[in-house]
Amino acid sequence: MWVSPNNFPTEKREPPHHPGLGLVRVTEVGALAASRWMGLDDHHAADHAAQDAITAALNHLPMQGRIVCGEEGRTGEHSPLDSACDVGTGQGPELDVEINAIDGATLVAEGKSGAMSVAALAPRGTLWRPGPAVYLNKLVVDRTVAESIGPDALDAPPGWTLATVARAKGKEIRDLVVFILNRPRHEELIAEVRRAGARVLMRNGGDIGGSMMAADPNVAIDLLMGIGGAAEGLMAACAVKALGGAIMARVAPQSEAELQACNEQDVDLKKILTRDDLVSGKEVFFSATGITDGWLLGGVNFHGQTVDTHSLVLRYETGTRRIIKTEHRLK
Repeated sequence: MWVSPNNFPTEKREPPHHPGLGLVRVTEVGALAASRWMGLDDHHAADHAAQDAITAALNHLPMQGRIVCGEEGRTGEHSPLDSACDVGTGQGPELDVEINAIDGATLVAEGKSGAMSVAALAPRGTLWRPGPAVYLNKLVVDRTVAESIGPDALDAPPGWTLATVARAKGKEIRDLVVFILNRPRHEELIAEVRRAGARVLMRNGGDIGGSMMAADPNVAIDLLMGIGGAAEGLMAACAVKALGGAIMARVAPQSEAELQACNEQDVDLKKILTRDDLVSGKEVFFSATGITDGWLLGGVNFHGQTVDTHSLVLRYETGTRRIIKTEHRLK
């Protein structure tokens, strides 16, 4: 008679439903649609193609989904994935939905690495509502540093933060790599990081991917610093939580209009939001599919009659991380 070894006990209950495995189909179609625009210098067309494909795929998922934070505040454009839009079949669980059709649309348009299609799900009411806030100041680290750094690090001088991260990782500051978006608003931050002795990885887009790399101890990015979109920050928080990392963030208005709107709606501009403020609860599902080759995921790869995609699916509750390579037959 066969006896199961007890060194790896089997699950005694029925495996719970995993919406993330349906969500990966959503990011796959987004990546496939966007990939046709890679290197064609038209990030609007790439974004629109990915949004349309993702919207159609989302509406096949058995859920009562609602978009929490669209990108209309930052881009000035409306889409079927705007804040408060309903998605799904209208049957099934009530879920918060966060979508970024292309993390790094400029990267796609310019044929550069690191662009992804990303999506997240969580029970209704568990994702932070940014309201009129369009931008967040963020700090992201991985799980090896998470217990050594607190919310006060967001206001600390970069040199102090870098020293804390280096000490937690057993490195010297000069061995650290910091991901920072290449924006004029970050000129002084970049200068301070370099003066402290750390190295800087700058990219023109891919804020969510930068957070994922910083939160993954297997990637040679040690932390993310700087200001990026609120929608991207909320999405990043889902991935960071599922990876066991830490994120600190605060609303950081970048225009008088945004500041006025935040004040009118009593948005707390001083509060530092932690991972669990941004994403409460344990049921968090995240999916990302590469569009162009990057540090985390391979891009869409066309063959004669097939096309390959490379995806990452995360689930916080079970601590699982799935790498999915899919072959799609072209019709």
